Amino acid sequence: MSNKIKYTFNEIEKGDLEKCLEILTEKEVKKAKDFHSSFPQYEVTPLAKLDNLAKNIGLSGIYVKDESYRFGLNAFKVLGGSFAMAKYLASRLGEDISKLGYERLTSKEIKEKLGDVTFYTATDGNHGRGVAWTANKLKQKSVVYMPFGSSEVRLENIKKEGADASITDMNYDDAVRLAAKNAAETNGVMVQDTAWDGYEEIPTWIMQGYGTMALEAIDQLKTYGVDRPTHIILQAGVGSLAAAIQGVFASIYGKDCPITVIAESDLADCLYKSALAKDGKPRFVGGTMQTIMAGLACGEPNTIGWEILRNYSTAFLSCPDWSAANGMRILGNPMSQDDYVKSGESGAVTTGVLYEIMTNDEYKELRDKLKLNKESKVLLFSTEGDTDPKKYREIVWLGDCHK
Repeated sequence: MSNKIKYTFNEIEKGDLEKCLEILTEKEVKKAKDFHSSFPQYEVTPLAKLDNLAKNIGLSGIYVKDESYRFGLNAFKVLGGSFAMAKYLASRLGEDISKLGYERLTSKEIKEKLGDVTFYTATDGNHGRGVAWTANKLKQKSVVYMPFGSSEVRLENIKKEGADASITDMNYDDAVRLAAKNAAETNGVMVQDTAWDGYEEIPTWIMQGYGTMALEAIDQLKTYGVDRPTHIILQAGVGSLAAAIQGVFASIYGKDCPITVIAESDLADCLYKSALAKDGKPRFVGGTMQTIMAGLACGEPNTIGWEILRNYSTAFLSCPDWSAANGMRILGNPMSQDDYVKSGESGAVTTGVLYEIMTNDEYKELRDKLKLNKESKVLLFSTEGDTDPKKYREIVWLGDCHK
């Protein structure tokens, strides 16, 4: 692969701008935030402020939402899985989600009404751990499949939550198909954060769950005197997280929506390739996709998310592994008085590419077209902490993965 960040601007003809945002209105996403707020483990995750880094590279402000604190699980993914599982159970019970907070949902009464439910999913680690954790709290079962090359540490963390979990010899997208097949054959429930024809409801609920981060960030920015960020850079695998955050900001800010950039691994850049084609149709990437950004190693876009991203994103980036590694080192070694963020490989790529765009004149065209300058206030989401501590130390301590 190229050692450079590749980019393309969004020249796709726009689709139905309003319809694709209906699932991510402030009203809909607030239901998810209210649900998450009912958890005894709930706390608003920090929004790190990197004023000195921003000044150093020619920006007004950099703000990083630090999801390593989320529910003690070291990653954001539980927000989506837990809300989707709750919405599914609410539908089975014939109740509204607003009446099914954490305490009632995990009660003996609800367990007796539901009987035994088994939740299936595929994951690189973070999503599966969130599904397993939620199933455990609900006193239900979970089955989790991981793609070839997945971290043994992440596997063990999922098993500790009581899941039947294993690493397969498949890539991520084939592991998803395996989970869907086995769920269908055993009358289980598939909880996946990607959508395809005939499987849209649960992925929609997962995206709404991710919206909790966006609402928290908006409130936190206001406490810093920032009415809205001028830019958001979002990492993407299938695109569910990116589309969820993009959708919430587009719903709330309308025509004043921040400029949004999507960053993917160059070994799993299905959205970048979709944008490059310019015809509005999603493109797939195959192979083992052995990037250090395990959480982004997905080759088939979420069809719901793609509609939002194609309509609202300004540019798409295809990013080498070194850009994620640089981001980890930058966040883990902050400039004087800046906040410290322990960010994993998939969490740090946006910081790494922002630094490179601002400091390397090879990307001057990109920088200028994105209007990244001394007036810019950039919002980033560090979606995971050191979910594989050994790999984290190899990169941050020992200097693994350079240009």
